[in-house]
Amino acid sequence: MNYRHAYHAGNHADVLKHAVLTRILERLKGKDKPFRVVDAHAGIGVYDLAGLEAGKTGEWEGGIGRMGDAFSPNVEALLKPYRLVLSQLNGDGPITRYPGSPWIAAALMRPKDRLVANELHPVDRALLEDCFRPDGRVTVQGLDAAICIKSSLPPPERRGLILIDPPYEAKDEAEQALKMLADGHRRFASGCFLLWFPIKADGLEEHISTTVAAMDIPGTLRVDLRIREGFKGGGLAGSGLIVINPPWQVDEELQVLVPALAGRLGLGDWGQGTVRWLLPPR
Repeated sequence: MNYRHAYHAGNHADVLKHAVLTRILERLKGKDKPFRVVDAHAGIGVYDLAGLEAGKTGEWEGGIGRMGDAFSPNVEALLKPYRLVLSQLNGDGPITRYPGSPWIAAALMRPKDRLVANELHPVDRALLEDCFRPDGRVTVQGLDAAICIKSSLPPPERRGLILIDPPYEAKDEAEQALKMLADGHRRFASGCFLLWFPIKADGLEEHISTTVAAMDIPGTLRVDLRIREGFKGGGLAGSGLIVINPPWQVDEELQVLVPALAGRLGLGDWGQGTVRWLLPPR
């Protein structure tokens, strides 16, 4: 509960996660029926990149700080909703405020869609409440993430996206996240699930991938973005996402988007972006 995302906001992992999030949301909006987003590890909503925490690490400089120049037109078309949310916060000037996943979801949702934003840390939860107090579409909770998922699923709309994004600081956090994913899918088998994981030199990403593959859920996609070679004690070398039940054509979009992000965010010639099915849809 001591983790504060403000130190890491806007880094390469956020760029990957949030660019993918926007593509899923845009596809969910392709149908007229409402949907619900459940963000189990929501954070505070908006982060100050000029603030003390972000300034201590400077991680955003290797993430959103590298995204200023335009990509090719086909990649920019996929990034359009992500850039739209950034411009809503920052106008035409430099990016000094960075949106977290609940802010992005609320910015792109329609009036009939709903968001459950859950944050256990009491200080961050209070900031999250202040962030969304005027928005009747958003419910802020302060529950353990597993309890949030159990109590929120299945949603009344029977359509939705569930984000599981723990910091992976505690030894058992990966196992807890995997259990949340399995339990959540049992409760809401038709829902889209997005599980973020770090890529280091500890093999955790392969453990997560192998465990998820063993769940034998058709329509399970793995997305990796590596910015450098991993080595013991070297920290975050990249990050990845498990996407269960991605909306139609999201896999094709990510085949274009993720390698482009890797080319931009990778150090030197090391950037690698891959998208592959662990188990394709039936």
